Amino acid sequence: MATTTNDSVLSAVSKSLPTANVIQVPPVDLDYIFAHIMTIGRPNTGISTCITEQDITDLLLNVKSLFMEQPVMLKLKPPITVCGDIHGQFGDLMRIFNKTGFPHKTNYLFLGDYVDRGKMNLEVIIFLFACKLRYPKNFFLLRGNHETQLVNRIYGFYDEIMRRYQSLPLYMLFQSVFNVMPLSAIIGDRILCMHGGLSPDMLKADNLNILQSIYRPLPDPPNPSLPLDLLWADPNSYTDEFKFNDRGISITFGAKMVKRICEKFNLDLICRAHQVVQDGYEFFANRKLVTIFSAPHYCGLFDNAAAVML
Repeated sequence: MATTTNDSVLSAVSKSLPTANVIQVPPVDLDYIFAHIMTIGRPNTGISTCITEQDITDLLLNVKSLFMEQPVMLKLKPPITVCGDIHGQFGDLMRIFNKTGFPHKTNYLFLGDYVDRGKMNLEVIIFLFACKLRYPKNFFLLRGNHETQLVNRIYGFYDEIMRRYQSLPLYMLFQSVFNVMPLSAIIGDRILCMHGGLSPDMLKADNLNILQSIYRPLPDPPNPSLPLDLLWADPNSYTDEFKFNDRGISITFGAKMVKRICEKFNLDLICRAHQVVQDGYEFFANRKLVTIFSAPHYCGLFDNAAAVML
């Protein structure tokens, strides 16, 4: 944990960052980034030895601009491969691409939680952001709850940046990118995707445009709020309704709420991530909701499988 002094510095750096409207986006050499990040693991190929802070800064400014050009709720067409949490497991991310196709051959939607807890957070997020820039119309990344400063300040991402680059401004620039990432996606008008789950605010809405109305940039969302639920909410087999979440943040929701929202918005399926499930996927609410988790042997502490949805 950082001292109060460091937290004050973080706040000061955050306030000093330019807004999305005034950033002058520099060129970024994606070929250089891809060539070097794919050599990770060989002798003398640690990320901080071959990709500079300036390289990462240029990448972040470009991907931030692209995120702001695309909507906060993505409207996507099938076929598309949907992936759940990655959590810094770079080798397992590469195994997914080896099995289901690299982004030049396959459309992808990732549901968030790219950083924290794993050992190669920077490799994962830099590679995914580079893919987003190279394939902007067929490679999509939603925000997860670990793409918030409230969480990644504590669970590994901050420490990794400080160990490898010793740069508070770089850490805060990552936060400014996370703050403009999309929060939901709908595939073929029938499959609604997010990282966390449903919100009671959705029952009050006439249509799903409520998800399109979320303002960005969005730092750590307030509790309670619609964007917070999209990042944090969990299904709950022990209730039918919306209920306080034992995590201490957001809510849980029962099968009845899944059914009501699917009927209200003419949806076939809710697809979300956020929780470790033994087989890599788990259905809920009579197969109206599925949880996808794509980090096998999570943290080295679980024996879970990984899954993606094709």
